[in-house]
Amino acid sequence: MRLTKPTLLLLAAGLAFSCQPEDELPQVDPASNQAANRWILDVMEEVYYWLDDLGTPISESSDPADYFEALLNRPTDRFSVIYPDYQELINALSGVNLEAGYEFILYRESSEANSNVYASVSYIKKNSPASNVDLKRGDIINKINGTQLTMNNYSELLGATAGMHTLSYARFSEASNAYSPMPDVTLTAVQLAENPNFLDTVYTIDNEKIGYVVYHFFAPGPSANNTSYDTEMDGIFASFKAEGIDHLIVDFRYNGGGYVSSAVNLASLIAPGVGSTSVFSKTKYNNYLMDQFSELRNVQTPFLAKTQNLGNTLSDNRVYILTSSRTASASELIINGLKPYMDVFLIGDVTTGKNVGSIPFEDEENSQNEYGILPIVSQSFNSLDQSDYTAGFTPNITVKETQERLRPFGDINELLLRTAISQITGVPSGARFEQLSRQDIGSSLDVQIRSGIQIEAPLQK
Repeated sequence: MRLTKPTLLLLAAGLAFSCQPEDELPQVDPASNQAANRWILDVMEEVYYWLDDLGTPISESSDPADYFEALLNRPTDRFSVIYPDYQELINALSGVNLEAGYEFILYRESSEANSNVYASVSYIKKNSPASNVDLKRGDIINKINGTQLTMNNYSELLGATAGMHTLSYARFSEASNAYSPMPDVTLTAVQLAENPNFLDTVYTIDNEKIGYVVYHFFAPGPSANNTSYDTEMDGIFASFKAEGIDHLIVDFRYNGGGYVSSAVNLASLIAPGVGSTSVFSKTKYNNYLMDQFSELRNVQTPFLAKTQNLGNTLSDNRVYILTSSRTASASELIINGLKPYMDVFLIGDVTTGKNVGSIPFEDEENSQNEYGILPIVSQSFNSLDQSDYTAGFTPNITVKETQERLRPFGDINELLLRTAISQITGVPSGARFEQLSRQDIGSSLDVQIRSGIQIEAPLQK
């Protein structure tokens, strides 16, 4: 009999494990596809949420990515992924990537006149190579290494951004109402640890104090056992509390998910007066795990008791959350988890619709198998047993940032922020900006490993 690590990771401390007998398989090269694929099947046959609908294994000699894909319950399962290097996977989930430090959204220049594509810069990451050059949110990148981006070549050209590369770009001028070419910039990708706490500030408008925080993904810190990002978020809310804010705006428009532990931390700062006896979420596993282990039949995650919790200070017991189609997973977990405790008012676009969670697995018994997998292992519910958001959360006010040229985060005339402020104050913004008609065809955010991921904490033996 074999005792497999994945099941142990799902079990609470001290639980005994009795594995199922199985036929002994012939030995294979530890570095082979066969070894990797056997490990993949072992994991999936124990922890996969849709275990009853597990796909039929293909040849053991297949590429592990193909083998893994064959096991998935498509199209219901939109989110399980495999990664060729487990350590790179873990780094990426904590915001550590080889990059130059800018994100962007891709658009067609024209649907009729040509096949050109341009990249609109979404944001620049702090302490990155991109932050050291004159590149800003809203700038338009049209060439990489001197070659025009097109529908046919943009994927290949964007691959060059993982090394040294040169960007040709333009910036919009309010004075001339036109884009002007900027001097080319050359950037070199580095191993960058991105801090998800992007921006926080307090506005006083019409005697109303409004706290605003931009949070790009959920991670406790840049590495294992490091909680510096969560600690920084605690400090942000301590400042909001000291300022006596009346309203809170949380910007999740680019937040595709991450670690549940950080979602619990943030929710515990927002929900009025919650503590360790208040239920934030409930988790359901597959029938095999719940049948075998009673401790997995009624898993509840409580809020944390935080001295920085805002309490009952928010007007109308309401939080405003800014969303987009890329708001997913742990962001949606917070939306769902807060709903039983307060009015969650959404402004933006329909969210992704991910009510399921993953755990990262590595093959600890075979160091020559470097693959990491993120299978869906659970479904999340709030304290009222609500989990019906696979189609996404529909906003109270629908507005898409693609409708206008991008303004800096924190600018009160930025489309989503000014919409929230107008809703709070009851005074429509007098600002008038050009409406754009353009189609989002993809984003650098979409290829981030953390995109659409909700990482349950592995439970230790």
